[in-house]
Amino acid sequence: MFILENENIRVSVSAKGAELQSMVYKKTGQEFMWDGNPSVWAKHSPVLFPVVGTLKNNTYYFNDKEYQLPRHGFARDRQFELCHQSNDTLSLVLKSDQETLKVFPFTFEFFIDYTIIDCTLSVSYRIINKGSSTMYFSVGGHPAFRVPILEGEVYEDYVLEFNRNEQAGRWPISPDGLIELKVDNFLEEANRINLNKSLFNKDAIVLKNLKSNKVKLISKKNNLGFEFDFTGFPFLGIWAAKDADFVCIEPWCGIADSVNTTQQLTEKEGINTLESGGEFLRTWKVLVHK
Repeated sequence: MFILENENIRVSVSAKGAELQSMVYKKTGQEFMWDGNPSVWAKHSPVLFPVVGTLKNNTYYFNDKEYQLPRHGFARDRQFELCHQSNDTLSLVLKSDQETLKVFPFTFEFFIDYTIIDCTLSVSYRIINKGSSTMYFSVGGHPAFRVPILEGEVYEDYVLEFNRNEQAGRWPISPDGLIELKVDNFLEEANRINLNKSLFNKDAIVLKNLKSNKVKLISKKNNLGFEFDFTGFPFLGIWAAKDADFVCIEPWCGIADSVNTTQQLTEKEGINTLESGGEFLRTWKVLVHK
């Protein structure tokens, strides 16, 4: 386990999946991350790469060849190597190898960089195309935050509040984990989602191309919570397991296949391209309210 710490926050990260495990506000001892209870959902903040969400039949095609990947890809289950660590920075890397090339035919280095400054945690996904041809990929985060944050409160005391009013539909997810074609009404010139566990009875809330780049998770009783910055991520997922005491705020550069997908990787919605030698960088941040 890797530890980052300053006078305000302490962060723990595992080498497996380069997964964020804990984020504690030291002045109060308050933990913000879900505890990974295996009877509910055994993860804390899995990294999604080289796909986000589900592929139709777990299959895609590239250059007339069939490949298979599980939901959210393989990075979350692989061991990352340490590149650098100081008191407030950590860099871990996953490199392509013979196993990854069997299911994802691109040569890459995938760095995940953690940085803490004051009361802010920054998490960066840095991908370098080490191959000789264009690389096609998706990447995203899946951090789970405990709700309620404080003892004595309940789930329904909390809201998600965007920094701009949104006219945004919710894209339904099929029983096979694919994105349906018809969008449901959701946010109508509004910026607030009142949390309740029934929101996730039909899987995640999937939002596309929001005007906002930040969302707060806060208690209506005391304004305690944090601000989540997802600048540069065109898709946002919001999810919780059935009746679970957490909410995932998921910034995505990529999305699950649609029900009418061609399964061609180059035609996939939200797919990112990276030329030979190129570098891709996206960062999400959590600012704990003092």
